[in-house]
Amino acid sequence: MHVRFSVHYRIRAHNKQIKKIFNISGDTVIFKFIFTALLCFSFSTLADESAVLNVDRSVTANIQLSFPNENNIEPKESDFEVVNYVLMSNEIGERFAVITLFNTSSGNRVLEHKHIMALFADGFRRSPSEIKLNFSGNETQSTTISFGESKFPILTVYSNNE
Repeated sequence: MHVRFSVHYRIRAHNKQIKKIFNISGDTVIFKFIFTALLCFSFSTLADESAVLNVDRSVTANIQLSFPNENNIEPKESDFEVVNYVLMSNEIGERFAVITLFNTSSGNRVLEHKHIMALFADGFRRSPSEIKLNFSGNETQSTTISFGESKFPILTVYSNNE
């Protein structure tokens, strides 16, 4: 019994010395808190950086691409003509476009998401998220629209104004 008590006492005494030398009791808690806060801040900063939009390219003339369109997916016929567009994306894969559109009609028109379509590098076609934009007759406007997330970039944005 005496040996057991003696070993236990020595271990406790040794632990007290270590705690005294390193001042573990208060500093450890503060260190853990600061470390955790810095770690969280680093991850949030990283997430913010990956959401920043970068300009992919600006397009002023229509380009012809010949991806198959077996299901005949096209934007709804409208009086809107795409004048130009700037394609943007981020590291997360979100795809955006700043599109300048011209209302070829002399009357008022409402642009909706079904009037515009994007062609992606894998041949997939997609309309943008919900939009409604009022145009006066022969008016030109620019707007930023989202085409959702994709690992493939947008190649072209177009309307159907035949």
